[in-house]
Amino acid sequence: MTIKIAIIGLNQIGSSIGLSMAQIKDQATRIGHDKDPGVARLAEKAGAVDKVSFTLPGAVQDADLIVLALPVDDIRMTLEAIAKDLKPGVVVVDTSPVKQPVMEWAKEHFPGNDRYFISVVLSLNPAYLLESGSGVDQARADLFQNSLMLISSPPGIDESALELTTNMARILGATPLFSDVYELDGLLASTRMLPKVISTSLVNSTVGHPGWNEARKVAGKAYALMTEPAVDPDEDKELGQAILLNSENILRAIDRFLAELHDFRDAIAEHDEAAVQKQIENARTGRELWWKQRMSSDWEIKPTQAVHLPTGGEIIGRLFGIRPKKD
Repeated sequence: MTIKIAIIGLNQIGSSIGLSMAQIKDQATRIGHDKDPGVARLAEKAGAVDKVSFTLPGAVQDADLIVLALPVDDIRMTLEAIAKDLKPGVVVVDTSPVKQPVMEWAKEHFPGNDRYFISVVLSLNPAYLLESGSGVDQARADLFQNSLMLISSPPGIDESALELTTNMARILGATPLFSDVYELDGLLASTRMLPKVISTSLVNSTVGHPGWNEARKVAGKAYALMTEPAVDPDEDKELGQAILLNSENILRAIDRFLAELHDFRDAIAEHDEAAVQKQIENARTGRELWWKQRMSSDWEIKPTQAVHLPTGGEIIGRLFGIRPKKD
């Protein structure tokens, strides 16, 4: 018995999920779809999927698990497009950086109460944190190992859908943890979107301004690392949608950052050597502690124990725990 896994979006995240799922390819068929046929062919050539479907209905029809690895501005139209082709009991897992609005879109488009939508946040294997790029060439089978997968779902969702998602995390090599959708949006605002806002502002405050003609010649590693997030959008065409959809949280994050920046500016303006040193030392200590914990995945937390995690010897139906919701 095999199941069908559909991966919609085949850049780094989607292709990495497919590569990791290759370890159960004798029990599952991986179908890939990307709106760019060239990307889809590259993913198939790399072994990220078994087959490519060049249409959304062909990709999701009869699928037991659907993974959305899409730009934010493609998600709503994709949910609308696939809704009529979803079979009862299917689980749709979204990996986007916006959670609560996307979950509302799923409620709007999914028919009945036996198609399950779950939002996840996938953190990266610490070995790849400093790598750049987001294409198929940067896909890795172990991209999510030694990391966390935060899981959020609507109230009352069938346990089989949660069991599938936690087992998906295990297959990817990640530790599953349940979280509230609003909490996830707050976490993403401060750790993913705020760096993009700061990076964008840094570029806009330097490029084209007085002195840039000479400054560009000496801009080095620090400038390159700080400005990279500005060229890695979460959207395809409608840039900034992730920020706007999570505006309340990102505004709070910006305000905290501006308060810290203002304090730092005051210390510099007043030539307060002790205050400047304290700012730098606090940042260095905090960053070093985070980096050490992130490299070791030592968070002093226990993995999710709310559902049964079967052994590799169990049959695929039990492994994934898929079943349509009963009346």
